[in-house]
Amino acid sequence: MRISQLSAESGVPIPTIKYYLREGLLPQGDQTAATRAEYDQSHLRRLRLIRALLEVGRLPVATIRNVIDAVEDERLSVHDMLGAAHYALSTPVEPHPDDEDWRAARELVDEMVADLGWGVHPLAPARDELTQTVVTLKRLGMPTSREDLLPYATAALDLVREQDITKIPFDGPRDVAVETLVICEVLYGKAFDVLRRLAQESESARILDAAPCPEGESQPPAPE
Repeated sequence: MRISQLSAESGVPIPTIKYYLREGLLPQGDQTAATRAEYDQSHLRRLRLIRALLEVGRLPVATIRNVIDAVEDERLSVHDMLGAAHYALSTPVEPHPDDEDWRAARELVDEMVADLGWGVHPLAPARDELTQTVVTLKRLGMPTSREDLLPYATAALDLVREQDITKIPFDGPRDVAVETLVICEVLYGKAFDVLRRLAQESESARILDAAPCPEGESQPPAPE
């Protein structure tokens, strides 16, 4: 297909496709003339991956390039390739090893991961993310123990095993596997957060014997 067809089928404007080509995010097409190149389904898959990383993952172009490099590096296992995407999606956290609260929280996180038998790299960014969360909870007057975290860990593992992992085509095209992981992590993660808030409202209403506001009656105040 020509670049106009690629644009029509992908929904990506031609100038944007040319930008991706210049940046090396999208492989060059098969040059059939001085000003003409042909593209195929692999280019469509790559455009879907770029859009998922850019629009869903909100990743900068430099980070997207690193993820795509992992996709194209056939020497990397699928696990390591997906790990590159996982790490790219992580929120950067600056460790504070000299801080007593940080050290205690990191010890809690590392011990829990080990006790669960999870195969997580010692330098995985998510360890620092969870450590920072534990530190923040303590400083807000809600110190967190292993017993507090375990139900969330158990629910997370069940959700990943029963839903997320089953959607990833491990034996399919590498870029499709990464695209699926990004969508599951970001969008299904968002759906989980929203459903949790809905469940909290419902349980609060049940415990306090409160009824939801019928349409047209007084609603909670809108945020300013």
